[in-house]
Amino acid sequence: MTQIVIDADACPVKDEVRQLAKRYAIPLTFVASYNHFSVNLPEGETWIFVDTDKESADMRILNLVKSGDIVVTQDIGLASILIAKKVATFSNRGEEYREAEIAMMLDMRYLHAKERRQGKYSKGPRAMTSQDNDNFLEKLDTFIKARL
Repeated sequence: MTQIVIDADACPVKDEVRQLAKRYAIPLTFVASYNHFSVNLPEGETWIFVDTDKESADMRILNLVKSGDIVVTQDIGLASILIAKKVATFSNRGEEYREAEIAMMLDMRYLHAKERRQGKYSKGPRAMTSQDNDNFLEKLDTFIKARL
């Protein structure tokens, strides 16, 4: 059975994914570092907390998912590995990471990191808007419906 896994530390579309998981009765799991632990988590949700090390959440997600699952993450490196495992992977803006584009995205990530190490900083991504959240919801909903 397909499951949805969220790289939850900085995911701005948790509510949208909850809505879709409930609508289609798809199991949903959140993976976050202990830095984001709370005793006030919604009842009935599955949360997995991992060490605060840089790649702990990524490693847990990689070990949790299988081919046919869906992951929501902003991490391009993680997405590249998930694609190889045949896991549908979406950004928080609703863009599906695809094998044809991932090499270029990794190259851009490398070049931006190199510039930052040289002291050159660009603007980060623009802030999420309610329209971005709606767009995410629509794209993931369309993807899920096509798989049913």
